[in-house]
Amino acid sequence: MSDPAEILPERFRAWFAARGWAPRSHQLDLLRIAGAGRSALLVAPTGAGKTLAGFLPSLVALSERGPQGLRPKGLHTLYVSPLKALAVDIARSLDAPIAEMELPVRVETRTGDTPAHKRTRQISRPPDILLTTPEQLALLIAHREAAAFFAGLRCVVLDELHALVTSKRGDLLALALARLHRLSPGLAAIGLSATVRQPDELRKYLVPQGPLPPPPSAAEGTLQGGETEGARDDEPSERGREAPRRAAPRARSGLTDGPPSPAADGGIAAPMADLVTVAGGAKADLRMLDLGRALPISGHTAWHSMPAIYDLIRAHRTTLVFVNTRLQAEYTFQELWRLNEDALPIAIHHGSLDAQQRRRVEAAMAAGQLRAIVCTATLDLGIDWGDVDLVVNVGAPKGASRIMQRIGRANHRMDEPSKAYLVPGNRFEMLECQAALDAVEAAAQDTPDARLGALDVLAQHVLGMACADAFDPLDLYDEIVSAVPYAGLTWESFEQVVDYVATGGYALRAYERFAKILRGPDGLWRVRDARTAQAYRMNVGTIVEAARVRVRLGRSLRGKPGTVLPKTGRVLGEIEDEFAETLTVGDTFLFAGETLRFEGLAEDECLVTRAPPGTDPAIPSYAGAKFPLSTFLAERVRALIADPFAWDRLPRQIGEYLLQQRRRSVLPGERDLLVETFPRGKRHYLTAFPFEGRLAHQTLGMLLTRRLERDGLRPLGFAANDYGIAIWTTRDVSERAARDPDFIGDLFAVDMLGDDLEAWLDESAMMKRTFRQCAVIAGLIERHHPGLKKSGRQVTISTDLIYDVLRKHQPDHLLLRAARQDAATGLLDVRRLGMMLERIQGRIIHRSLDRVSPLSVSVMLEIGRERVYGEGADEILAEAEAELLQEALS
Repeated sequence: MSDPAEILPERFRAWFAARGWAPRSHQLDLLRIAGAGRSALLVAPTGAGKTLAGFLPSLVALSERGPQGLRPKGLHTLYVSPLKALAVDIARSLDAPIAEMELPVRVETRTGDTPAHKRTRQISRPPDILLTTPEQLALLIAHREAAAFFAGLRCVVLDELHALVTSKRGDLLALALARLHRLSPGLAAIGLSATVRQPDELRKYLVPQGPLPPPPSAAEGTLQGGETEGARDDEPSERGREAPRRAAPRARSGLTDGPPSPAADGGIAAPMADLVTVAGGAKADLRMLDLGRALPISGHTAWHSMPAIYDLIRAHRTTLVFVNTRLQAEYTFQELWRLNEDALPIAIHHGSLDAQQRRRVEAAMAAGQLRAIVCTATLDLGIDWGDVDLVVNVGAPKGASRIMQRIGRANHRMDEPSKAYLVPGNRFEMLECQAALDAVEAAAQDTPDARLGALDVLAQHVLGMACADAFDPLDLYDEIVSAVPYAGLTWESFEQVVDYVATGGYALRAYERFAKILRGPDGLWRVRDARTAQAYRMNVGTIVEAARVRVRLGRSLRGKPGTVLPKTGRVLGEIEDEFAETLTVGDTFLFAGETLRFEGLAEDECLVTRAPPGTDPAIPSYAGAKFPLSTFLAERVRALIADPFAWDRLPRQIGEYLLQQRRRSVLPGERDLLVETFPRGKRHYLTAFPFEGRLAHQTLGMLLTRRLERDGLRPLGFAANDYGIAIWTTRDVSERAARDPDFIGDLFAVDMLGDDLEAWLDESAMMKRTFRQCAVIAGLIERHHPGLKKSGRQVTISTDLIYDVLRKHQPDHLLLRAARQDAATGLLDVRRLGMMLERIQGRIIHRSLDRVSPLSVSVMLEIGRERVYGEGADEILAEAEAELLQEALS
């Protein structure tokens, strides 16, 4: 442990003492490591002072600068957060130590909500510490003044790193970090993470993995912890010239890679940052809410638990009520407000709300003015509100790491237990909640594995680098492969990316609008023109959401009932334009915690008025994204079902439900797949229970229906949830299985992911959707233009036409490859489906039944669900559930 007196200046020691604190050992260790110019990863539980530890080296360094006139000007520290709200909260947290110690430090934020004039001023007069997001960082490194802006950067802090590296935003950030290491030799990268399963992957992420081109001013410094790399195998490029050989590693000033990892197969150890870990922390007080009554088998609103949740809010100082979708947030807020006889201050917070409303809610929460916030993942990470003494998670958590992250928002102090309740919406979610409780008890993590860098993101980055300055492809390639996600990128693939940005690809090169960069006589690539650069700036980022329209509160014109003045009221937020287009005048829906009446679409805005008190929304709110069940948690759910000795830990009703299933059919083993076939009405049904998440099950259902159709069983459709699938046919599957004992096994054979998958992908609407996202990210289709914005329908038409052209004329096009890579782990979850098919080979249990089983009731209830949300939906489900259960148990 470092001695505070040796490395912590007097004014900092006095500040700690005045607050009754003592600097923790990990804070001092990080100060020592970063002070030596080395990069480090800090893994610590919630409340351990990670944020202060991450900024302490910068605050100390900035406090020791000379007189104001002699101080170096420019940005010293860059902080990157996955959430805008987190960046704003960190700025608020830094204000206290800076003001109390009278430090000569200026801190500013730069997010999508920052006014344009302020962003412009930040380039010419940068603050000492800038707090930003990956998208804004991508814009900064693509700026013409990027080299000068980042020349004096000494430290970059990456908060909640585990949440960034598992997505395309992580790829974008890794490429930006590689550029920062080049622009600012000696840069120290500090990663902060509370939940991490494989720290070595994050340690690699923080430091360059290969040689970087020497920066313009690099004249000194050595690399501690050597690394060498042989020349790569050369292959002829598609232009016919020989691919370059990589130069020997060059020294990088002040970069230290930390302890090496064990080399695999005698290879060279990958460079890694130092690792600082914090053990301990108070054990979380996590429980499942027990209502003392039977829960439904299906449904996710948890409407039956709303009075109990309200009682918990009343009994605690401040409560965060987490839900998994924006739809659930609107519904839960409305239900709690309806129960709010005490007029408690309760707010709502999600990403579609107007930025000003979100800031007001965050400020009120920080000031202790609210008793509860109903929120989505927008507040999952890092928000430090010490007055929060309870977290309620409505619905199944879907992942162990996610629920640990949310629990940590309560009692944001290391030595006090975080208190939280899990509120299951149905009986299957009770199993999932119990699996999450067991995982938290064992401190088990399920953060995803490291990912390969996406090619569409790389194409966007290449265009951004051309916007910043002319680039040499050899230097840019060396820079890109120094980023962990792209360390395995071949020269041939890189050239294909550059060719795509330059021409759009072979099939599109005749169209000039797809040419974004041009190669000059000096061999350097430059952005085509100012309009292309502006379009890049307007479309940067990897989050491709459905096109949206603003929701504006209109004002009724006095004396003219039914006439609403546009452009008069405040903007409440945004909704998907597909949803807005389904509305007719007079329809009502939930948004921003209110029941609104639709008055019409005016230009790019949805015009609404407040519905009269007591009006029930007749139209559901938009759905938002749904989290899939994690592989790790799915394994624990299967283990619970397969082990009757573990049922004593489950609520009684779920134990009885499993017993009923075992009596009527069978319960699968941990690695088994249960398949049931039975008649009902004039149809025949096949149900299966892989427990692999809704995305994988939807893909499985689509492939199974193709096989059943080929076998003449005439499938009519399928339904899926996180736990299983149901397929209905006009022909008897049980009879076919009786005639051919291998039929069910062949139906689920691994070769399903061969020709069947390829044939289905060629015609799949979901594949077109995946391609659409890649095309937007890679800049093939620009949603935003100066003075113009494409609607979601226009983007869809454009990308669908291009998709068909590329499939026919260039099936190996870069974006088709990127879309297939996404399909493996994204919307189609093909990779997870393949692992499941491997697992069940020889372990399929088929039961031919004369009626539906208790287990099959859950997935049967997904069939034909009405497009309503709330109590109406639950009443419909309750009626269907009662009928099916009576049939199953009769």
